[in-house]
Amino acid sequence: MSSTPDTATVPTTPAAKPLAKNEGLKAASNFLRGNILRDLADQSTGGITDDTGQLTKFHGIYAQDDRDLRNQLRREGKEKAFSFMARIRVPGGVCTPAQWVTLDALADTHANGTLKLTTRQAFQFHGILKGNLWSAINAVNRALLDTLAACGDVNRNVMCNPNPEQSELHAETLRVTKAIADHLLPRTRAYHEIWVGGDTLVAGGEPESEPVYGETYLPRKFKIVVAVPPSNDVDIYAHDLGFIAIADASGKKLLGFNITVGGGLGMSHNQVETFPRIADVLGFCRVDQVVDVAEKILTTQRDFGDRTDRKHARLKYTIEDRGVVWFRAEVERRLGYQLGSPRPFAFTHMGDRYGWVDGENGTSHYTLFLMSGRIKDTAELKLKTALREIALAHKGDFRLTANQNLIIASVRPEERPVIDALLRKHKLDRANDASGLALNAMSCVALPTCGLALAESERYLPELVANLETEMEAAGLRHDEITLRITGCPNGCGRPYLAEIGFVGRAPGKYNVYLGAAFNGSRLNILYKASVVETDIVALLGPIIRRYALERTKGERFGDFVIRTGYVKATGTPADFHDKAEKPAPVAPV
Repeated sequence: MSSTPDTATVPTTPAAKPLAKNEGLKAASNFLRGNILRDLADQSTGGITDDTGQLTKFHGIYAQDDRDLRNQLRREGKEKAFSFMARIRVPGGVCTPAQWVTLDALADTHANGTLKLTTRQAFQFHGILKGNLWSAINAVNRALLDTLAACGDVNRNVMCNPNPEQSELHAETLRVTKAIADHLLPRTRAYHEIWVGGDTLVAGGEPESEPVYGETYLPRKFKIVVAVPPSNDVDIYAHDLGFIAIADASGKKLLGFNITVGGGLGMSHNQVETFPRIADVLGFCRVDQVVDVAEKILTTQRDFGDRTDRKHARLKYTIEDRGVVWFRAEVERRLGYQLGSPRPFAFTHMGDRYGWVDGENGTSHYTLFLMSGRIKDTAELKLKTALREIALAHKGDFRLTANQNLIIASVRPEERPVIDALLRKHKLDRANDASGLALNAMSCVALPTCGLALAESERYLPELVANLETEMEAAGLRHDEITLRITGCPNGCGRPYLAEIGFVGRAPGKYNVYLGAAFNGSRLNILYKASVVETDIVALLGPIIRRYALERTKGERFGDFVIRTGYVKATGTPADFHDKAEKPAPVAPV
């Protein structure tokens, strides 16, 4: 099912609009090698060049620095406190206990002593020093994991509903997820040469090529997810490409997938030409067609995505500009057959099911709430130590959720007392007693390491949740589920535009506040008030929360309530997501 660039349909770029710089960098990189080895060997600096930094992203590595120290180091005439973030690809979010133990140890010996579970079912190491980078990535590969294509202008980690409760159906969707991930991996030998050591795969000296991507790969990143209704925990409408599992009447046999295309949440403040977009449902395909469909959708974006403007280069803009009817016709032309009509489905929620859940095959699974997915030991909670002890005792697997939580999965009946005892020993059996707001909250990393962050996110989330919990509890809503998400910038890594209450960093201590997304992830929120300072957040949202408690109808979700009562309107135009769309709060009825 390989594909080479379709020269009959590749659009020409107008001479007046040159290609983005990254396009030339990729073309000249010798399939992503560039000067990575040279920069790693340069001991005169703790960093790498900007060009090399663009290429290491394809290898799953971001160059960063500690922004908490920038000003002090500048005053002292020293270079930035450079370090690296490495993202470990985990298709479907499933890893073994042995792999967990390896990553736990590497976090101590090579990174900043913490593990991060991401919003895309991957692991991240933060704070890797340049001198430790090669040995860290090499050790990850020896654990039968890798960082290849975890970042960069390629298809990234493929997400899948991690719920093993639906064992039979989930097992098949997980196989499909891994097949997509394997097929769309870059074929460059550069990753193996640089990070594993030598390349034993090409002793005959075969010429190198990228049969799916070509030498310039994609215009921008590409994200794929697989959802299993009724759970939309992977936020399928937020991604370039999604597959919604369609089962038979028994709910156990997989018939095929509805296909969604053109979702994406990144935007830039005050640039109305950038905006979040909900994916369209494109059609239906059989299970045996999924990999072919994924490739042809990806190659259509490869050939028609905007390579002149990286802010306009995602699939959502290609479809917004050309239309979903045109896009489906082009994909079907490449497939050589037509897609089917979408099948009925329904999503009811987008969160995780906490605590013990029994599966179909006699095993059970424990979902543990981890705020922001940060695995570390503190004076109050030895979380990292606890999960290491569980990994050493566990015989099943671990599943990373798209909400930054962890499932201790496939626990056999005789093993469950052991896991229960470890949960109690480390007080993790109490973690799931958090409020409904906390259990449905999510953040990106932001400061101090993300170079794009305008405000705090992960470090601020506990305080933000605690402040709003006071209002929720006073209104009798402690256990009510309301999705809350916060990001340090508008790029959308924590998917804030699909939260019933979303906070997007505007400046230090200031956030744009968004309201009105659907609880099941099918509707974007909309800007309610721009540049709200931290100290005003409770005063802004408290009255709305109290009114919701008093006036909601039976079963009405918070996102639906704020639309019905006029605080915001349902999502309209791209301008709705920018500061000029700010609206005054309605006056409550007397």
